[in-house]
Amino acid sequence: MSAFPPIPLGQRIPASPHAVSCSLPTMHAVRGYEEKDPAILRQLTSGYPRFVVHPFARQLAAHYVATTPALAGRTLWLTTSEKMARDLVARLGDASGAQPFSQDGLPGVSHPPSPDLYSRAKLYLQNIGGYLSSRAAEDALVCLGLRPGVYAEETFPGDTAACGAEVRRHLRLAIPGVTDADLLLTNCGTSAIYAAFRAVSALQAARGRTVWLQLGWLYLDSIAILQKFTASPADYVYIRDVFDLDALARIFAAHGTRIAGVIAEVPTNPLIQTPDLPALAALCRRHGARLLVDPSISSAWNLDLLPHADVIVTSLTKYTASDGDVLAGLAAVNPTGPDAAELRVRIAAEAEPLHPRDLARLAAQIGRTADVLTQIHAGTARVAVFLENHPAVKDVFWALSPASRENYLRLARAPDSTGGMITFTLREIGALDNFYDRLRLPKGPSFGMTTTLICPFMYLAHYDLVTTPAGLAELAASKLDPDLLRLCVGTEPPEDIIAALAEALA
Repeated sequence: MSAFPPIPLGQRIPASPHAVSCSLPTMHAVRGYEEKDPAILRQLTSGYPRFVVHPFARQLAAHYVATTPALAGRTLWLTTSEKMARDLVARLGDASGAQPFSQDGLPGVSHPPSPDLYSRAKLYLQNIGGYLSSRAAEDALVCLGLRPGVYAEETFPGDTAACGAEVRRHLRLAIPGVTDADLLLTNCGTSAIYAAFRAVSALQAARGRTVWLQLGWLYLDSIAILQKFTASPADYVYIRDVFDLDALARIFAAHGTRIAGVIAEVPTNPLIQTPDLPALAALCRRHGARLLVDPSISSAWNLDLLPHADVIVTSLTKYTASDGDVLAGLAAVNPTGPDAAELRVRIAAEAEPLHPRDLARLAAQIGRTADVLTQIHAGTARVAVFLENHPAVKDVFWALSPASRENYLRLARAPDSTGGMITFTLREIGALDNFYDRLRLPKGPSFGMTTTLICPFMYLAHYDLVTTPAGLAELAASKLDPDLLRLCVGTEPPEDIIAALAEALA
């Protein structure tokens, strides 16, 4: 009997209406989700909230379209803020017919029915974290009498100020050296990255600096931010090899006066590579560039990054909201950085706000982060060793992989502070479908939960690349296997996780 009962297609993980993951138990379901197969989509109760408009938000938007004559026949997007709505209208352009919407204190944008406008609006809101939160939508539905009440869940006692103070109290312990003023909470990790990117870009542009460097393969929306929002295509530079400090040094020597900043994941997603961060930081400081560091894969709890970063940008959905039912992010400004005071003001102005009920739910969970990570670390090393020694497994990547073990341990708060992420490939070509379908572990997007989660990462994040010759060539150039599996160990007994993997690998 498996310790992990099967989770039907589309069921939320966890079983909360605000869950950030949902079950995709077969490769057929994964492909159907990516290809928008109606037979798959109609079984999904929700999805990762930055990619899938939450059912509560869809219900709320449908209500306004049905009851507001000016919206008849139009598409309505409900957004996180009035600023987000204004930015979306500007992004769609004057000729689009897009108009700002505001009713019952809820902002949004409507536009004429158009597949092109729909696609552009959806992708923009996904890339920078602009969708109305599920709890904000739920609150509005209750106020309108369209739902009987909000979902019963543990929240931190006290008002919004008390919840914010509780969250920042724990963050100060996790990131020694910051004050409350340095800790800027956002509605998701992508919002934190975008806000910090915009703030640094504005400051550096005034100094004639517009070039941004992407160090290694980043999460898809971080890549999108750099590709879409730098001043010109020539101002985006992708450095494939995170370990090639000589190449970095040459770029800085040639273009240092034009470089605005660098975005680096520590470690990277999905190859879990840790660059030589002190050396990178020294290059940035010598040449006047600003360094944004994203530790989401392992968590800011595990790594001492503030001495090297101008801004730490991270998702608090991962590990901190470990039940898996809150989207939240953080931009932590290094108070000793050269632009610290200005960056605090500018990031705060750019960041999308965290809804009060999301903050209260985060505050209820954040105190468990250290204990959750201790349990995750105990299992991660055991699972990684099992995979490294299994004959059916080809490559295994995790925080302590030999290629960057030394770089990681130089930053780690403790030798076992690895986070829960492991990615791996199978030795047999074409074995992905059979392995994934047989595997009795929870399967879906996201990570950093008490629940172990696995997914075929490149299929979910970069389906356009795994299904086209040009895309496959791009992945190969970045040493990414399209069949790479991303596993994040939860708090379940590691022997149960290993048993499930062994069964599917047999």
